Order: sequence, then C-alpha cells, then structure tokens
Amino acid sequence: GNAAYRVLRVERGTLRVEDAPGMAPNIPFWLGEAPGRTDELSQSVSRLRAEFSARLPSGNILCWLRDEAGIAEPAAEQLVEYLASGHAALGVLPTQDTLVIERFFDEVGGMQLVIHSPFGSRLNRAWGLALRKRFCRKFNFELQAAATEDNIVLSLTRAHSFDLADVPRYLHSATIRRLLTEALLDAPMFITRWRWVAGVSLALPRFRGGKKVPPQLARMAAEDLIAAIFPDQVACAENLVGEREIPDHPLVRQTIADCLGEAMDIAGLERLLTRLEAGEIRVVTRDLTEPSPLALEVLSARPYAYLDDAPLEERRTQAVMSRRWLAPEEARDIGRLDPEAIARVRAEAWPDPANPDELHDALAWLGFLSVEEAQPEWRDWFLELARDRRAAIVTPAPRAVMAGLDPGLESRVELWTAAERLTQLRALWPGAEIDPTITPPQSYSTREWSREEALIEILRGRLEGLGPVTETALAAPFGIEPREVSASLAALETEGFAMRGRFTPGVETEEWCERRLLARIHRYTVNRLRAEIQPVAARDFVRFLLGWQRVTADTRMEGPDALEVLVRQLEGFEAPAGAWETEILPARLDSYEPSWLDDQCLAGRIAWARLRPRNGGDRSASPIRTTPITLLARRHAGLWASLSATAEPVRPSSRAQAVADFIRQYGASFFDELVEGAGLLRPQVEEALGELVALGLVTSDSFAGLRALLRKPTAAGRRRTTMFGMESAGRWALARRPQPQMQARPEAVEHLARTLLLRYGVVFWRLIEREAPWLPPWRDLLRVYRRLEARGEIRGGRFVAGFSGEQFALAEAVGMLR
Repeated sequence: GNAAYRVLRVERGTLRVEDAPGMAPNIPFWLGEAPGRTDELSQSVSRLRAEFSARLPSGNILCWLRDEAGIAEPAAEQLVEYLASGHAALGVLPTQDTLVIERFFDEVGGMQLVIHSPFGSRLNRAWGLALRKRFCRKFNFELQAAATEDNIVLSLTRAHSFDLADVPRYLHSATIRRLLTEALLDAPMFITRWRWVAGVSLALPRFRGGKKVPPQLARMAAEDLIAAIFPDQVACAENLVGEREIPDHPLVRQTIADCLGEAMDIAGLERLLTRLEAGEIRVVTRDLTEPSPLALEVLSARPYAYLDDAPLEERRTQAVMSRRWLAPEEARDIGRLDPEAIARVRAEAWPDPANPDELHDALAWLGFLSVEEAQPEWRDWFLELARDRRAAIVTPAPRAVMAGLDPGLESRVELWTAAERLTQLRALWPGAEIDPTITPPQSYSTREWSREEALIEILRGRLEGLGPVTETALAAPFGIEPREVSASLAALETEGFAMRGRFTPGVETEEWCERRLLARIHRYTVNRLRAEIQPVAARDFVRFLLGWQRVTADTRMEGPDALEVLVRQLEGFEAPAGAWETEILPARLDSYEPSWLDDQCLAGRIAWARLRPRNGGDRSASPIRTTPITLLARRHAGLWASLSATAEPVRPSSRAQAVADFIRQYGASFFDELVEGAGLLRPQVEEALGELVALGLVTSDSFAGLRALLRKPTAAGRRRTTMFGMESAGRWALARRPQPQMQARPEAVEHLARTLLLRYGVVFWRLIEREAPWLPPWRDLLRVYRRLEARGEIRGGRFVAGFSGEQFALAEAVGMLR
C-alpha cells in the first residue's frame, strides 16, 4: 500500500510491474469482469436511440444533442455519424421495442450472427448462453459466443443455415430457466463463482500455517471440492448420458443463483421472451455483406465478454474484416450484393460443357435440364448421350405440368436427365414418359426414393447450378405449386445447404441460394469493394497528380477566372519567384497572361509574400528569381502568417529601414509616395523595396511589383516603366509576420490540412516533406486528419503503396485515383 509501481503488462494470472518511487498514482483501471449496465441506464440508451431515429429525417440532431444533452460539438458529431451509419445499414436503430438480428459472412466462409439488444450485458449474457446451448442441441455443434451491453454475437459455421426470423423462437419463457442452468455449467463464469462461494463459505481454507493460501493452490482445492460435491461437472464427457444431474447442495445452489441473478438476469430474460411471444417487440432481420457499424463493438470484444473458454487468438470473430470508417451514405449499401457478382457466380455455376462427357456430368449433378435451358450447340451431344443410353428426355404427365399462365391450360415439359437420376425422377413423376427408354446403373437403382426425398435431391442439384432463385422459378420446371417446394427447401436449409433471403437487387420476393454460391457472391462483392481501396503504385499516383493539378492537356483551365481556382489549390506552396509566371501558372492555364494575376491581386483576391525567413547564408540584398515566394488568398493571409516561422532579427540597410519606417508610420503607400516621403531617389527606393521583399517584410497590391524587381535594370540603370514597372505595383505595405513565442492557431492548422488535401488529393508524411520546412509538424496535421476522418469529411486508409504511415484522401480523389 505504500509502494508505487508502474504497470508494464497484464498477463493471464500475472501482473508485471516495475518500481516507480516518488511518482504520483495515475487513474485506476480495472481489467476484468465489470458490473453490468443497470436497467435504468439501458432504458435511457433505448430512449436516446428512439429519439434519434425520430429526429433523423429532420436533420436537427446535432443541435439537439448539443443543446439538450450538453454534449460537446466534436463528440456530438461523432455520435451522430455513428448512429446514422448504423441506422442506414440496418434500416432501424435497435431499441428495447425493436430488436435487430444481422448475419454476414466472414473471411473463411463461416457466418456471424449478431443480435442487437440494448438490454445490458447481464440479460444479453443470459440470452447468448441460452442460444448457444440451443444451437448446440439443434446442430450438435458448440458455438463461440460473446455478449456486451448492446449486442450478442454467435459465430456460425458452414453447417448452420436457418431463417433469421426463427431465432427469437428458439427459446421459450417456460423452459428458459432450466436451459440456462444447463448452459452456465460449461461457462467460465460458473467455476469463477464456485471458487468465490467456496471461499466465502469457508469450505476452503483461506490461510495455512499463518499465511494466505496462494491463488494457484486455492484453485486446485476448489476443483477437488467440486469433484466431490458435483462429480458430473468435472466428469469425462464420454461417461455422461443425457443432462447432468445437479446435486441439491447449498454451495451448488448458491453458485447457480449467483450466476443466474448476479452475472446474468434470468428474470429479465424471462420477461423479454414473454414479450417476444406476445408480439410486443418488433424483430428486424438483415443479411449483410459486411458487419454494420453497430456490430463492430461486439466483434472486437475482449475476453471478459466471451461466453465460452476459447482464447482471443482462436476467436472466429477475428476472421471478420471491416472498414475503418463507414459513411452513412455508404452504410446503406452494405446489405446489397453486387449485381455483377451475382451474374458472375451464376455464370460460373451454370454448366459449360466442352464434350458429351462433360454434358453428362452436368445432367447428373443438376438433376435435369429443360429444353429451354439447353444451348442449341449441345443438341448433337444430347443425341449422342441418348444413343448411348446415358441420357433421355423425361416428359411428366400433363396433369402435373401446369404452366401457371392459365389455370385451364396444360403443356408438356421436356426435361433432359442422366440415367443416374432416373430413379429420383420416377419417384417424383411416376407416370412420366421416358424417351428413349433407359435404365439407371445398377448402383443407382437399388434405393427406393420417396417423393419428398427425390424432390429434395433434385432441388439440391438445381440450387448448385442456378444461384439465387425464387421458389416460383424453382417450381416452374417441376410443374408443381411453389408451396410444395417450400418444405423441401426448408429441409435443405436445416442441413445448412441452402439459405434464404433477398439477394438480387430489384427482386422483392424471397430467394433461395446454395450456401457455397452465396458465400462466393459475398466474397466477390467484398473483393470488389476492397479493390476500390487497393493502394496504387507511386507511378500511378504521379499520373493522378498531373491530372489533379490540371497539368495534363485535357485538364488545363482557361481564362482569368480560373486563376483564383488554381491559387486556391496552390495556396501556401513555396516556389522560386521566377517560376510562377514561367512554369507553374502557364502549365495549368492556357494562354496565360501576366495581367490576369495582377487583376486578381488588385481586386483583393490574391496576395503574394515571402513566408520563409531568410537564413544566414542568404546574402542577397534584393529578390532574385530563386527567392521562395508564396501565392495565397488575401483573406487567409493572417492564417498563413501565424503558421510561418519567426525570423531572426536582421537589421536592414539605412535606406531600407527608412522606407519601412515610412510605411509603418503612414500605412500602405504607392511607389511615388515612398520616393517623396523617404527622401530617396527612385533607384534607391527600388533597391530598398527589393531588400525588404528579400527579407519578407513588405509586399505590394499587385504581382507587378515583384515582377519589376526581378527584371534586370536597363543600361540606363532603370527598370522599364511599362506595365511591368514599379508604378504598376499598386501600394506597398508591411507583410504580416508572426510574433515571437506565437503558436499556430488551431484554425490555421486545420486550414493548412484542408489546403494540402485540396492540393494533392491524397496526403501522407513523405509527401508533406516536399512542403515548406516552416510548416507545423506532421503530428499536428495528423490530429486534424484523424478528426476530419471521424467526422466523415475525408477517408483514411492505404491509397499509395510504398509509403509508410497513415494516409488520408478526399472522397472525390479516391475515385479518380482508382
């Protein structure tokens, strides 16, 4: 209690620390099972979500959260983005009156089932354990599960296939207590609370020889005690028959009561199931291509949320890939499968034989091919198979082949089938005509098929080749009602072979799909989305930059009005003074004229300045063509001044000082006013202004002033007094410079971050190294970019390969980059 330690690592059963003498204690932390959320707080969360859903169409949620709830604006923005994305993905927000069940594929072909129930971890823990036990008994497979305050996740395998709407009916309020009692015996919470009960009841010695019993020995003693009182709890599974017999022992009863009433909320679960049975709670089901934003919490849950003893590295939830951030408009699409992926899988699944043998194999696994489904080029192969007695045309009896267009109209359906399927088709259509008459192989003719079994097997083959298909389309070739197909499809669903849902965009009726094909469709859909964010090579990024900065022939701009757009993109970029009008602007503007820049400057839209302080090695007394000059919007001059570095004190010459003093006293002045006020000759004022420009102390209304200073004097020692002379420069004024110890304002750093995004489209650390050295460090920009990403204004990810660190991009730039 009187020694200070610094925590280095928390391991299983071990806390590694080091001495920290003299250091003040930090915020305490708790790594373990925390108390569950209270019912009152869970109800408040539910009401907040319901109110959010009601206000979402009006769009005034941000003000409501800020004013009514007193939430800071950045936190309110994140909350709005999070809940809006969840609402867009699921269609509703889960509340205590509306439960949402979602299902999606993971990377290994399994599925994750997430139940959104904001009832708190105690009730969700009970519900998850009971569902895990029910799945174990129904499918003979123990699932991994976890529960948090708002979610339950069950990691399904390839053997699990069922209608999501049936999940709430798997449990019943009358039998839930007995089922949950059986389930908790295998949960990690039981043995933990057993050790606690055994210790506080003094059934186990807490001290031995005057010393406290070490935890490891106490754990062993607890296991020995439960083996004596409750043998079935630690018995070999091979020797257990039926349900375990729970002894009527006070320690066992107390442990079970603690698990049901403290760790879990059995009473609350019974009330919830009663409401579900009465239809008081709405249940929404969603099959998605990837997890919704609200599901990410339980997918990344830590070990104390687990309802089984599988460690973190073995969790199936680790096989789920998700995006770092999802905009609300993008979240609406995560429940939609890519139509191109569906078409691709249908094409891959449908047979494409190259010879009669491959066509025979297709008939064998598909069950049959209707004459309409057969390709014209297959006709000769069909005839060859018929001559070899390997295939035949099956024509069901007319009474069984109602076309469906007219109840009184009958038509004959001709189906090509392989000899191996003949016994199944005869069981399905006893009076069918077979042409030519063939017999099935000996190994296929011994089994007697019932009509139901035959229909299941034929449908199995059809689903393997059709992809997503409706019951009506499946039933049409059979000449039977869709309801007769439903029972067989339900049997295939129970096997985990088929899955139902709305898969094809635009199809409103329920569809069925073979599970393997559906997993492939999901994978193709996700792969397409991932391909959109695959990093491009550096050479591709350079090509993108040429178009982004309008250097290519098809992206160059025209006219003087486009100059302001270009300067907005190049704002704050340092370039040699002579390069602006010879290389940079002409490369982006067709038929560039210097007067365009002068007009924009005189109109007060654009300004020029030297923001980089002159170093000790720069001895030039006047600006030269390599002097670093920056163009910027005049309204942002103050922001850029706060970002620029503070110059070391440099004493200008007496003439330059006289001109600077005059401007400081009388304000911005024209060239002739400076000549008269400073009492100097015109060439002397020109030299003084050149020195002040080189020091970054003055600027002029027009770019003509800098242009005139860059031009060499004529033989007469004077610069030309044309439109490029000093008289055309407008007024000369002192440039804004940062004060010593002045830090960049937050809004200036954010403006810089946005400007860099506008300039490059994609920004990262190595790219920013090309900017001016006086700009704020990358860590300051990184904070801004992370905040903008959290707001949804930009995207984060890996956009350009070969460069380490975080990368950020504008949404429109990502599309162009791809």
